[in-house]
Amino acid sequence: MTKFIQLHALTVYAPSNLNRDDTGRPKTAKFGGAERLRISSQALKRAIRTSANFKDRLAGNLGERTQRLGDFISAHLRKNNVDDAKALEIARLVAGAFGKIEDAKDKPQTYIKQLAFVSPEERIAAFELADKLVAEGADALKDVKSSDLAAKLLRRADTAADIAMFGRMLADNPDFNREAAVQVAHAITTHKVVVEDDYYTAVDDLKTSAEDAGAGFIGELGFGSGVFYLYACIDRELLLRNLGGDPALARKAIEAFVEGFAKARPSGKQNSFAALALANYLRVEKGAQQPRSLAAAFFKPIWGDDLLAKSVEALEGDDRKGGLIAQMDTVYGACIEDSRTMRVIPGRPWDHAHDHTLEQIVAFAAGE
Repeated sequence: MTKFIQLHALTVYAPSNLNRDDTGRPKTAKFGGAERLRISSQALKRAIRTSANFKDRLAGNLGERTQRLGDFISAHLRKNNVDDAKALEIARLVAGAFGKIEDAKDKPQTYIKQLAFVSPEERIAAFELADKLVAEGADALKDVKSSDLAAKLLRRADTAADIAMFGRMLADNPDFNREAAVQVAHAITTHKVVVEDDYYTAVDDLKTSAEDAGAGFIGELGFGSGVFYLYACIDRELLLRNLGGDPALARKAIEAFVEGFAKARPSGKQNSFAALALANYLRVEKGAQQPRSLAAAFFKPIWGDDLLAKSVEALEGDDRKGGLIAQMDTVYGACIEDSRTMRVIPGRPWDHAHDHTLEQIVAFAAGE
C-alpha cells in the first residue's frame, strides 16, 4: 500500500545565486560543522508551482495566491455598470472572507492584507456572491459581515491541486486552513562551500574618450556552486482528501510535482548566471512506512574530485560498503516497499538494469 511517496534528488548547479539572503548573498546553512549553500523550501516550492510543466499538467486545477481578489471583484462589478461606491463596498465585503481588508483610508482599499490562496471554486463563488448582492439591493448589505460569508465561499476540499499539496493558512478562518500534503526540505550542498564574490562593472556606452575612463557603475555579487541534495515527501492519502477524493486529479498532481522536482529551479539571478540545471540523480520511494530524509548521508561533507559520484555513493554505497539507504534498512527494517532511480552522472555508464527515464519515474510515483 502506498501512503507516502518520498523523493531524493541530487542536482549540480554551476556558479549561481539562486536564493538570496537579506544582504543579497546566497543563502547558507551550517550542517555537520561545515558551511553549505542552501535553497529554501519556499523557493523550491514556488519554482515547482510556477513551472511550465506544472501549469500545463494541472491547467484549470490551480489556485491563485493573491491580495488582489477584491480588486478583480470591484472591476467585474464596475464593468457591469455598478457604481464605484457600491462596487467597492461589495468587493471589500466579499474579499474579506479570505482575510482582513486594508483600512478604508488606505490605498488600495480592496486589497487583502495577507496573501490568500484562492481555489478556482472559491473564486467563482466569490464573483457569484458579489453579483447576488448587487441584485438583492441595499438591504442585502445591511449587517452582513465577511465572517458570515466564509461558510458560503470557503472550501475544505476542492480541485485546487497546489493548495492541496502546499496547504494554506487563513488566520481569520482557521476552520478552512488546508494542511499541506507535500513536505519539502531546504536543499543543501552535500559538501562544504565558500561563497565567492564577483566584482563587476557596467560601462556607459555613450561616454567619450575625453571623459574619465571609469565605469558607470561598479558592484559585487555573491555566488557559489555545488551538488545539492533535495528531499520531499508526499502524503498520498492526505492529498486525496484535500482533493475531495478525486484519484485522477491526485495522480495528475503527483505527476506534476515529481516532474517539477526534477526540472524546476529558482529564478534568482538566472539572467546573470544561467544556472539552468536538471536533476542528475532522482530516487522515488513508495510505501506505508514512516518517511525519512537521507540528509544524514552528507553530515560528513563529501570531498574528492567527483562530488556528484561520491554523493551518490554516500546514498547507495559502493563495492566495499553499503550507503545510508542500506544501513537504515538493516537497522530499522525495510524503510520502503519499492523504489525507482534515475541517474545522469558524467563518466558513469547508463545502467540498463536499474536506471530509469524521468517519464518512467513519474509514472511509477503516480501509480497505485
